[in-house]
Amino acid sequence: MAITVHELNLYNNFEEMANDILQLANEFMPDKLIFLSAMTQTHQLILKVLDDNSGSRIEEGMSVALTGTVCRRVNFAQQRPLIYPDMSKEPCLDEVRDTLREARINSYVGVPIVMPTGDVFGTLCAVHPESAAFDDRSVRMFQRIAKMFSYYLDLERMAFRDALTGLYNRQYLFKYFDEQTPAQGAVFFLDLDGFKKVNDLRGHEMGDLVLKEVAHRIQSYMANIEGFAARLGGDEFIIHFSGLTEPEQLGLHAETLIRELSAWNIHLDEFRISTSIGIATYHGEDDKDLKLLIKNADNALYRAKAKGKKTYQYF
Repeated sequence: MAITVHELNLYNNFEEMANDILQLANEFMPDKLIFLSAMTQTHQLILKVLDDNSGSRIEEGMSVALTGTVCRRVNFAQQRPLIYPDMSKEPCLDEVRDTLREARINSYVGVPIVMPTGDVFGTLCAVHPESAAFDDRSVRMFQRIAKMFSYYLDLERMAFRDALTGLYNRQYLFKYFDEQTPAQGAVFFLDLDGFKKVNDLRGHEMGDLVLKEVAHRIQSYMANIEGFAARLGGDEFIIHFSGLTEPEQLGLHAETLIRELSAWNIHLDEFRISTSIGIATYHGEDDKDLKLLIKNADNALYRAKAKGKKTYQYF
């Protein structure tokens, strides 16, 4: 599960750390524009920029489709730097020529920022309007700085992730609601049906595998939905849907999740694993008490269980 920009905003001292990274990088390439970026499956987001009047035009907060970026060419798998001393002489860059001209970039070095988990975070880059040579020592230092930054990110990430499943944990959930909650939304409280028998009859190792698979399915479902999933503990999960309160749409999500979490291979058929869901919504600041939302969703979950499980109820 990659780090999201929403998550970055909750990290301790992220702004200070990012600024320090750029200042340190600037020591080795003082005449360049230095920037730090994050990448999603489709876009590159410019997080931080340090520019000593280089003349290049890159600004914090810019979001660019990956297809129009140079950074997508960085070799993240082998964690190798990408270097273009004179981009005007690179035929392979013709497809982004207009973008480079507009941003006033003709020399580029980009090093990958890859998490210890192997997840791609983004890049640390230096650019300039003129052609420029990048010496090996400076590039190596850029790589070390990027690696150091990845260690910081990983430490912060671990504080907000469930160790078993990789989903967000209770700490992230509460901090998000304290600092970033949207004006309205919904909380799903999921509890697995039949899970206790898996632990009792097949052992906790099998139980852990089931929890990991449940987390994977939930995360895959939420990949293109505004919201996130967290594990409260045991076989209890919370899903937050940002901005969504309409019962009809929430019901469709609940039905799909129940279907996704009820299909298991023949080795687990005897346990009839599924999920029950309790739903609570909030509208405005007065409704955004997370403890109360969880309590309300839990009450709805209790009614779903009482109706025979493998269903959902609204609070």
